[in-house]
Amino acid sequence: MSDLAIRVEGLGKEYSIGQSRETYKTLRDTLSDAFIAPFRRATKLLRGQAAAAAELDETIWALRHVTFGVKRGEVVGIIGRNGAGKTTLLRILSQITEPSEGYAEIQGRVGTLLEVGSGFHSELTGRENTYLNGAILGMKRAEIRRKFDEIVAFAEVERFIDTPVKHYSTGMYVRLAFSVAAHFESAILLVDEVLAVGDASFQKKCLGAMNNLSRGGRTVLLVSHNMAAIENFCSRAIWIDQGKIRQDGDTREVVKNYLSSFTGSSQISLDSLATQSRRGSGEVRYTKIEFLGSDGKPLKIIRSGDSLTVRLHFHSDKRIPNPHFGIEIYTDLGVLVTAASTWAAGLDTPFLSRGDGYVDLEIDWLNLMPDRYYISLWLESMGPISYDLLDRCATFDVEVSNFYQSGRGIHKRSGVIFLPCKWRLGRLPNPGESSKTRPREQKSESRLR
Repeated sequence: MSDLAIRVEGLGKEYSIGQSRETYKTLRDTLSDAFIAPFRRATKLLRGQAAAAAELDETIWALRHVTFGVKRGEVVGIIGRNGAGKTTLLRILSQITEPSEGYAEIQGRVGTLLEVGSGFHSELTGRENTYLNGAILGMKRAEIRRKFDEIVAFAEVERFIDTPVKHYSTGMYVRLAFSVAAHFESAILLVDEVLAVGDASFQKKCLGAMNNLSRGGRTVLLVSHNMAAIENFCSRAIWIDQGKIRQDGDTREVVKNYLSSFTGSSQISLDSLATQSRRGSGEVRYTKIEFLGSDGKPLKIIRSGDSLTVRLHFHSDKRIPNPHFGIEIYTDLGVLVTAASTWAAGLDTPFLSRGDGYVDLEIDWLNLMPDRYYISLWLESMGPISYDLLDRCATFDVEVSNFYQSGRGIHKRSGVIFLPCKWRLGRLPNPGESSKTRPREQKSESRLR
């Protein structure tokens, strides 16, 4: 047991449904609650005491019967769908949230990065927040002062270090927050979705930093939807599903089984999706996805370079103002390939009428390499108000095509996308060579539409 940095036994967290959480209230909220309290009490009396008691007793388990151990210096990936309980687990290990049952033993100081800019005060400068955030983590002032230049250089915010962080971009926020946590001399580092924010260069830097930390004997728990990062960085993965551990073991095997649990390409009806995969108010909901060809008929096979229409069917229970439809396409390792939306394209719809309808995403030619891809959908309006959020609700397979008419095809080993292009072979003339004797240039033409 002495080699364990983290030991979790029978851990569980229960939340009550319908009861307000402990949050800060404005004066308006307080007066409003006081005004409607008598009406709430009258409603409960009309329902009857038994019904009211049942309502108060309704609960949900975010985590249940979770047991595992993590050795010192081990790097473990925590994977699962949205709402599976991953963040709840890290919040318990960070001692931010108390468990409802079971316990967790932590050997050594813990550094956490659970939310972008957590522990930052918007009115304070980057310099002041570095000291504040470091103190929250448990660093002494002398330790922060000694590492300050390294923290700022890693975050790449030297020019803005004395600027209030309310003027920072999200990327600057997360870079500085991660840098403080990474330079905190803790035995254990807990990271939740830090790779979801920032550019590719910063993400690579984060992975490199965590790799160095693990080599130095630091224990790392990483929550991420980026399966490529999980596979490359973690030697072990824990798959959490509906608050319970579904699988714990070799990263590649766990990731493979996790990804295979998503809806297959032949399943395009969205009516029967499990509730844990679907969020939003539900006033408008996607009901079906269709993949259509240029003739408007369903495609049996989707090939690289084909024209494609993705038709998203929906049902609205009422009149909805200013809706925005969006789609995201991911690789089988969870890397975002592209995101598109009616808002970004400038398609503004004043309102949706009650009933059924559809929206088409028209792609002139699909420049994806042959592989399986996952689709996530969202449907929102300004606010933002979320009506329907679907995490990897469908898949589609892109097959090899003869796009270049060369008979040699396009293969997945060449990357995620292919680049429609032309090749031209030429050579410089030799001294004394005339244009008449010079060989003609050779070129290949791509089939562009």
